[in-house]
Amino acid sequence: MLTVAILAGGLATRLHPLTKKIPKALLNVSGHPFIFHQLLYLRKQGIKKVVLCVGHLGEMIESYVGDGSKFDLEVVYSSDQTKLLGTGGAIKKAIPLLGEKFFILYGDTFLPISFDIVEKEFTKKKLSSLMTILKNNGKWDKSNVLLKPNQLIEYNKQNPSDDMNYIDYGLSILNSYIFDIYPKNYFFDLSSVFEQLSNKKQLWGFEVYERFYEIGTSDSLKETENFISNLNY
Repeated sequence: MLTVAILAGGLATRLHPLTKKIPKALLNVSGHPFIFHQLLYLRKQGIKKVVLCVGHLGEMIESYVGDGSKFDLEVVYSSDQTKLLGTGGAIKKAIPLLGEKFFILYGDTFLPISFDIVEKEFTKKKLSSLMTILKNNGKWDKSNVLLKPNQLIEYNKQNPSDDMNYIDYGLSILNSYIFDIYPKNYFFDLSSVFEQLSNKKQLWGFEVYERFYEIGTSDSLKETENFISNLNY
């Protein structure tokens, strides 16, 4: 299966003071750091290699995860180091480790989804970019995706239109050449990449039907802990 890039370099300011001295990926969820659950689930899905894009307190994540062998995974690291690069810039920097095409997963989300089915859809249709989407109707966050009949989607996170009723689910597949137009070591957000692909009619949607879980706020952290505590790996 494709390599998974996990974006785990954010400052997590919404969870202060919890994340002042510990990165969000290492917050305790059901007796283990959150990333423990993410990596075990990825291995169960058949993933072999993970690239962790780290920044804020990234050395703590690397110290805990190591080379990934305790999760039966190959884990390597791409670090923002002293200059924050944003989610897009972090992926751009990690491309030499990621290969020609790859999954992108956010470091604060747990997604009950079949990675294999998503990858097969991407491969079968020979797509350049695929975003998983969930019919949201403003429930989980501001809807930012409009689904077209042929599965092309219109995406705009910054200025969503009133007729958008889907949301970015949090798992995507991209080809590396998409990032060729962006300079190295330059700060930019992944949402701007998706918006540009959408404007060029190159962004495809894959609809999913089970909600996502995330640890971005104290309330969502409790919801995610309740969900994970009932999982059987």
